Amino acid sequence: MCYNFRMEKYQDIIGLSERFGINAEYAGEEFYPRFCRRTAGKDLLILCDANTGAYAHPFAQRLRELGRAVRVLELPAREPVADERTCASVEEAIAPNDYVLAVGAGTLNDIAKYATFRRGVSCGVLATAASMDGFTSGVTPLIKNGFKITENAHTVEDILIDFDILCAAPRIMTGAGTGDILAKYCCLSDWKMAALLTGEDYNEESASLMRVALEQCVKNIPDIAASEKKGIDALLRALLISGYAMVLAGSSRPASGAEHHMSHYLEMDFLRRGKPIPLHGIKVGLGTLVSLHMYRRLCEMPATFEGQESVVALAETLPSPEWAASVLESLGCPTRFSQIGVPKDTVRAMLFECYKIRDRFTIMTLYHRFNWMYDAADELLERYY
Repeated sequence: MCYNFRMEKYQDIIGLSERFGINAEYAGEEFYPRFCRRTAGKDLLILCDANTGAYAHPFAQRLRELGRAVRVLELPAREPVADERTCASVEEAIAPNDYVLAVGAGTLNDIAKYATFRRGVSCGVLATAASMDGFTSGVTPLIKNGFKITENAHTVEDILIDFDILCAAPRIMTGAGTGDILAKYCCLSDWKMAALLTGEDYNEESASLMRVALEQCVKNIPDIAASEKKGIDALLRALLISGYAMVLAGSSRPASGAEHHMSHYLEMDFLRRGKPIPLHGIKVGLGTLVSLHMYRRLCEMPATFEGQESVVALAETLPSPEWAASVLESLGCPTRFSQIGVPKDTVRAMLFECYKIRDRFTIMTLYHRFNWMYDAADELLERYY
C-alpha cells in the first residue's frame, strides 16, 4: 500500500510539486498559463548565460508579446561559477525586479535561488537540461573563499518544462543528471547504514519517495540514452523528486552521501588549480562507482564490527559498479578519474580526506573508522583512475 502511494506521487509530479508550493508546468500551445497568472503584475528579470541566452531571449520576447515587462540579464561567461562575485553582481542587478526566472540548469538555478533569497523576491527556472537535482531544493551550493559550502536559499516557485529544449540538451549534461540519480543508490544506503550503526534519524517517507523515483528512472535508461521524451521525463521527475525528498528529510541525506563528498573535494581542487570544473553529476557518477565498490568489498570481509551483518545485507541489494559504469558509458560519461584531468595523487588524497568535508556517517566514514582504506586505496585507484 505504501509503495502504491509512492508510485502515485511519482506519476503525478504536478500534484506532488503543488504539495510543496511549486508550480511544475509543461510547455503547451498556450505557453505557460499558470506561470503567467502567478507572475501577473510582477516585474520580471530573466537570468541566463552565454549558452542559454538562445532560449532566454525568445522566451522574453514571447512574454513581451503578452504585454509583460521583462528584462534579460545575460552573464557573459559560458560556464559561470556560483561564487561570491557572481552572486553579488546578480543580487545587485535584480534590485528593480520582484521575480527572477533562471533559464538554465545547475549553476544559474543556484545563483538565482541564492540572490533572490537575499533580496527577498521570488524566482523560478526554465530548465534547459536534466543535469542535476537542485531544481527543487531549498539550499544552494556556493563557492566561498575557494571552498564548496551549502547556503540557505529558498525553493523556486515555478519549474517550466519544455521537452524540445531538454531532449536537445548536450548528451553529457543528460549523462550528468543520470549520474546524480545513480548516486541515490549509495546515499540512501549511507543514510540507512548510519541509522543502523549510529541511531541517526531516518525518514522512511523521504527515502521511499526517492527510491521509487530512482527505480523508475533506471527502467527508462535506454530512452534516456537516446534522448527520447519518455526517458528524459523519467529522469527529470527523479531529479525534481530528489529535491522534494530533501525537503521531507530536512536535510540532503536522501540525495547526498560519500559520492558527493568526493565530488566536492575534487571541485575544490579544480578551483585551487584554476581549471574548468567538470559537471557536478560527472564527478558524482565517478564517486558512485567508488562507493558501490566499497560496499561490495564489505560482503567479502570477516566480521569486525557490531551490525556488520545488517550492513552487508544492505550492500547486497546494491547494483554492481560494473553495471553503473556501463550506464555512464552509454551516456558518454567518464568512468575513470584520469578522464576528467585530475592528478592521481589528488584522487588518492581524496580517498583519505573527503570524509572530513562534512560530519555525516557514510561508507567512507566506516572505512576510515576501521582503517580499511589503507588496503582499499590501491585497488580503487587501479579500477577507477
